[in-house]
Amino acid sequence: MASSDVGLFGPHSVAWQLHADPSMIVGGMRALLLQALNPRAMAGVADHSAYKDDPWGRFARTAAFVATTTYGTTTEAEAIAARVRRVHLRVKGSDPVSGSAYSADDPDLLAWVHNVLAHSLLTAKQRYGGGLSRRDAERYLREMVRMAELVGTPADLVPVTLPDLADYLQAAPLVVSPAAQRAKWTVLTPPLPPRLRAAWLVADTAAIGLLPRRARALYGMWWFPPADPAVRVAMTVVAAALRRVLPEPPALRAARARLGVAA
Repeated sequence: MASSDVGLFGPHSVAWQLHADPSMIVGGMRALLLQALNPRAMAGVADHSAYKDDPWGRFARTAAFVATTTYGTTTEAEAIAARVRRVHLRVKGSDPVSGSAYSADDPDLLAWVHNVLAHSLLTAKQRYGGGLSRRDAERYLREMVRMAELVGTPADLVPVTLPDLADYLQAAPLVVSPAAQRAKWTVLTPPLPPRLRAAWLVADTAAIGLLPRRARALYGMWWFPPADPAVRVAMTVVAAALRRVLPEPPALRAARARLGVAA
């Protein structure tokens, strides 16, 4: 018997469609690179995470959170968010770059992580995932407020229009700390079997191309703007191939079965 609990979003949401798209790989990479340019956020990751020794574990935990809150039941979404909030309570310290204290449950840091992630996933979908209308993009931002609130982010810190989100990101002070430079290489060169390195290089280049110009400058990343069309074509081809060969994400398949919704 089908369940009536559609979770936070439901099968007719933009989030359901967007979060299953292979372009989210590039969006996630772009988000990690940009999030690291907030030195207090980066200090929290560097001090309290084993990402350098286990980058795939870190990626998997983030992916599991997004998948569960997107496709799980309301109870499952609330449970995984509660675990995240408990972890955040222990993540406190001092940022060596600014000397400022940080806490993972600081509303401003929560908003930074959420807003960068939402913008990055949207940007990747628009550039490499077949596009997205402005109406659907802003509908997605409104949907994502629920995910933000689950981990304690105040709704008034979450922009729900594209201009407001762009203004938020433009106004954010960015700093490349030594920890951010180390994290950059973890994102761009994780341990991979040789057969996957060429595909990851395409994703690397696509993620770098999505970064704001000032972020690339801070990281010292060289970029040749006329390369944009070639990178877009290459990543669009890779994403299209992945859509054909990869099965639906397990969380999405489970949600369809739970709700009795056809693919």
